[in-house]
Amino acid sequence: MAWRCTGRTNTELIANMAQHGIINAERVTTAMAKVDRANYVLSKEAAYQDSPQRIGHGATISAPHMHAHAMEHLLPFLFPGAKVLDVGSGSGYLCAVLHHLVSFNGEAGKVVGIDHIPELVNWSVTNLKKDGLGEALQDKRIEMISGDGRQGYAAGGPYDAIHVGAAAPALPQALVDQLASPGRMFIPVGTVSQQILQVDKDAHGKVTGKELMGVIYVPLTDAETQKRGYY
Repeated sequence: MAWRCTGRTNTELIANMAQHGIINAERVTTAMAKVDRANYVLSKEAAYQDSPQRIGHGATISAPHMHAHAMEHLLPFLFPGAKVLDVGSGSGYLCAVLHHLVSFNGEAGKVVGIDHIPELVNWSVTNLKKDGLGEALQDKRIEMISGDGRQGYAAGGPYDAIHVGAAAPALPQALVDQLASPGRMFIPVGTVSQQILQVDKDAHGKVTGKELMGVIYVPLTDAETQKRGYY
């Protein structure tokens, strides 16, 4: 059903996802409407297609419906003032959406995007500025980091929510450790067969996992392997 969500404009794309029940929360609709996907893709003509797109260096930007699913599942932990980590931040698109979900009503949340391709990190900063978020970058409400996302970014944690945009072969313990108590992670896990896991840590530090859906993501790997195998 998700492929039917393609639109001619950002507004139409979001409306189609709401019509098909992928977006249910008004907060998600509002946040996604504030971020023009055309600022975060290489092919402007295909900006509003509901499909993943290559963004260079072996990386992709996920299909809009997967970003919407992620926001819907993480939403209880995306409150004003929340701290969020986006692993494999790529073009910066989801960091922009997350920013609008955690910084509002006069409270400033914190979004950290991490990617192991420095060229993508630099490009994401350009994209975010183009989308009107230069001030959020300047005062570090959004911070884009070059590093190995498999290890997270402990200096910015613990995080109320973590989103991972590539498939890990197994659940990375470093990311579990950096979840706040309580906190939630949305992560694809697996190799040949992949599942989105919703990983919850409760107020006492107990961790539980729930399989949400089968998916196909590029692998969460090191920079050189990614460039060799997926560029």
